[in-house]
Amino acid sequence: MIDIKSMTIPELEELLTGMGEKKFRAAQLFQWLHQKQVTTFDEMKNLPGSLREKLSQEAVITRLETERKLTSQLDGTIKYLYRLADGNHLESVLMRYKHGNSLCISSQVGCRMGCSFCASTKAGFVRHLTASEILEQVYAAGRDTGERISGIVLMGIGEPLDNFDNVMQFLRLVSTPEGLNLSHRHISLSTCGLVDRIYQLAELDLQITLSISLHATDDETRDAIMPVNHRWKIGELMKACEAYTQRTHRRISYEYALISGVNDSVEEAARLAALLKGSLCHVNLIPVNYVAEAGYHQSSRQRIYAFQKALTDRGINATIRRTLGADINAACGQLRREAMKQE
Repeated sequence: MIDIKSMTIPELEELLTGMGEKKFRAAQLFQWLHQKQVTTFDEMKNLPGSLREKLSQEAVITRLETERKLTSQLDGTIKYLYRLADGNHLESVLMRYKHGNSLCISSQVGCRMGCSFCASTKAGFVRHLTASEILEQVYAAGRDTGERISGIVLMGIGEPLDNFDNVMQFLRLVSTPEGLNLSHRHISLSTCGLVDRIYQLAELDLQITLSISLHATDDETRDAIMPVNHRWKIGELMKACEAYTQRTHRRISYEYALISGVNDSVEEAARLAALLKGSLCHVNLIPVNYVAEAGYHQSSRQRIYAFQKALTDRGINATIRRTLGADINAACGQLRREAMKQE
């Protein structure tokens, strides 16, 4: 069956003209799928009945089934667990800020990057999400809340650049004027550091915000917590980041999960400042989430603030990520793992 919700307007034009239909029908079809977000072809009343019948036989409209929804009583954060058509699960998290709603979405079912502090990777990798499955997370949250999603963060389950083609197609779809029409400047993409894909992304010059999960300043430490570092060392990663900034003129956000006794010393902060000196960057300090299998613990508040001060004193802009949804375990990966244990 054709995954019609993953197709751009030019791709729909090719599909429909191949069926003997008029080219202009593609824009109508796209608007039904991405503005009105219908679930059946019968609802597309301005399309000929013969076309609707043909599409219903040859294509499928991706739709996510909400299996669980948790709402934080502390800050209104909503965590969704969705069931896919094949029975797999994915998660999204809606975060409410004064400037608007931001949605953290997943790009894969599971993850094969193996970062030791991350719950998303513990159950292993199952498959890539399609462009429509990535996009439908945005639509589903909007339908549920009745509110506009003003920002998107590709930082949920999975490594977005490991699912490069589908994620790039998602970015095309979500920014299409006939659809959600969300500017790439309101989208952040987080990667553990797939260097070859960072160069490829830079060539596209999409104006998204690139976030790098760094979490260490020396190869020995990063090797121990992030297997990707065995392939691309920190020096190679930083060269790719520099090339990205030179091409796009966009500031890179470096994510740094502070793990007690591993990477949270003031000396480590000084090394991080030296590593980033002169670059167009921002450091996002993250108190690490507890994952039972890893045994890591959050740094104390005192050490977190000392780390931040050591960076800012050296001219590096650094903020501490606000913890949202603490009462519902809003970090990605937890609900999916619970669902898998129950099956």
